[in-house]
Amino acid sequence: MEYTPVSSFRRPISAVQLERQAQADRPVTTEISKWDALRKLAAARQHFNLSDRDLTVLQALLGFHPETALGADNPPAIVYPSNKAICERLNGMPCSTMRRHIARLVDAGMILRRDSPNGKRYVRRNGGAKLAYGFDLTPLAVRFEEFCQIADRLEQAEARRSRLREMVSLMRRDLAGYVDYGISQHPDLPLWDRMSDLARLTARDLRRKLSIGELTRLSAEMTAALEEVIAAIDLPETEELSTSDAGIEQHHQNSDKEYIDRKKTKVEPKAAPVQASDANVSRTHRPPPLKQVLESCKEIQSFSQASVRHWEDLIRLSDVVSPMMGIAASVWQEAKCRLGREQAATTLAAMLERFSEIKSPSAYLRSLGQKAEMGLFSCGAMIRALQARAV
Repeated sequence: MEYTPVSSFRRPISAVQLERQAQADRPVTTEISKWDALRKLAAARQHFNLSDRDLTVLQALLGFHPETALGADNPPAIVYPSNKAICERLNGMPCSTMRRHIARLVDAGMILRRDSPNGKRYVRRNGGAKLAYGFDLTPLAVRFEEFCQIADRLEQAEARRSRLREMVSLMRRDLAGYVDYGISQHPDLPLWDRMSDLARLTARDLRRKLSIGELTRLSAEMTAALEEVIAAIDLPETEELSTSDAGIEQHHQNSDKEYIDRKKTKVEPKAAPVQASDANVSRTHRPPPLKQVLESCKEIQSFSQASVRHWEDLIRLSDVVSPMMGIAASVWQEAKCRLGREQAATTLAAMLERFSEIKSPSAYLRSLGQKAEMGLFSCGAMIRALQARAV
């Protein structure tokens, strides 16, 4: 029975390395492309504290393996190039630098050392049998599913972070616009200096790559600031918006018609109308089936860690997302009263699909609620417009 060593006596072995050695020695039943493994690891590299240079060295090692597939019935994935050959493949990288990156790959468990008795890398053939000493690439096949799961999680988190950053940026822009308008009305209010500083500091913060936690904090600050500023200014009447199927579609495609000018908007009294239950909402105001809503509105689902399966799930999720969109708490409560909770949640989800085209989400949602009370709005039109756009 052949014995395959992990390391020579000159190189100490840790308990983690022994565990990874045992893991790599287990048979891999699934065939994995070495390049697919590299791509997934590249997407998940931050989780493993690997640099792009580490992956460049790993790519060079993969190039020495003649087969594309790893695992299953393929030959053992052990490569045995010399240090000189590796450095040449890396366009003349210094040997000391190359060894440092290989050590990082070994420590991270991406490759294993299969050292010969004298520490050299080579292959020995005995008839049809082959015994190779060098770098074992098998962990890439063994850990492929792990790479995929981590890469998907990081991609979802980055997508969520990107959307949250966009929301904060739009809210900051709206805050700056409201401040300018407020100064023209009541120039002596000390509120404007504080809000102007907040908008300026937020713009400075957005130049950095902020975490989801930092962006969530900024979103809460912007929401509170917008509510305070809107309460301090006098806004004129709300411009009427068409809510027919054609009107909704044209409304989203034309950013000029989408815009609810701050100078043409009036904040209604904060007292909300009598609470309306979903059961009392007019039949013409009932939302489309939940499945239809979820198929058309993917963005809001990305903010939920669990699957959205019931109307209550979507309503609770809308309560969380509405302040992130810059919608004042009073406006959101009013929308749920006027539209009913299910239709309000559907409307919010549809608005999020076109969020970058809506200049003032609070004013837009308030206008739709007013139209719903007059029987002139149904969120089904918004869903049908999204479906038509997707075709």
